[in-house]
Amino acid sequence: MNDPLIRIAEALERLSPPPPPAPDMTIAHAFAWQTSPDRLVPVADVSRIDLALLIGVNRARDILLENTRHFAKGLPANNALLWGSRGMGKSSLVKAVHAQILSEGLPLKLVELSREDLPTVQRLLAHLRASDERFVLFCDDLSFSHDDQHYKSLKAVLDGGIEGRPSNVILYATSNRRHLMPRDMIENERSTAISPSEAVEEKVSLSDRFGLWLGFHPCSQDDYLDMIRGYCAAYNVMVAEDEWRPEAIEWQATRGARSGRVAWQFFTDLAARKNVRIS
Repeated sequence: MNDPLIRIAEALERLSPPPPPAPDMTIAHAFAWQTSPDRLVPVADVSRIDLALLIGVNRARDILLENTRHFAKGLPANNALLWGSRGMGKSSLVKAVHAQILSEGLPLKLVELSREDLPTVQRLLAHLRASDERFVLFCDDLSFSHDDQHYKSLKAVLDGGIEGRPSNVILYATSNRRHLMPRDMIENERSTAISPSEAVEEKVSLSDRFGLWLGFHPCSQDDYLDMIRGYCAAYNVMVAEDEWRPEAIEWQATRGARSGRVAWQFFTDLAARKNVRIS
């Protein structure tokens, strides 16, 4: 046990442990990528709402659903960037579309990748490339600051480098920003750089690598009320509309915005006051 060669070998093993076993992709329909150590954690119960409850995003819904259906069938499909107003259902749509595809009997896995773990994406892609399954790689709330180098890792997913993007992987990302960076940062770099057109070209062109741009914009009051009406019907909250309608309008006025998120927050409060469980 005191042999110095054995101690050296044991120390080397600690410094460079053997690679983890290949993850079992059959145990769940959704996974979360985590690091230190690298692993795909199965998600048994994905937090999502039914596709029919997403009001006011019909065009984005139909385009994303058709694109995802093509991909699940092994047909050509595009990476998608869902951008726009906060709380209008961007991430909810991705999860709802995944559930719809599963309900149609098509095989598809959803893998969530956090922005902070983008530098490890090549290791994740190696796992996914080796699998026979098809994967939607989902990166929520994506954006980059002026000194952020994570965008270079994202290019590995969109372009794939020398190997190319795995044919069984597609990327769906959500962002409040169409170009994934603040407008004032774009203008500042253009005005101060020696070569303004090149200063932001690399980052701005990142969004161009998404084949689909799906915009989400503030909803109308009619859509906002339709959302609440749909939630009441779906969760069997029996309240007369002339009772909750003025409350809903006041609720959105106090928040200074109308969105799917605000509609859900009002409905949650309404259901609680009527002693209805919605979980």
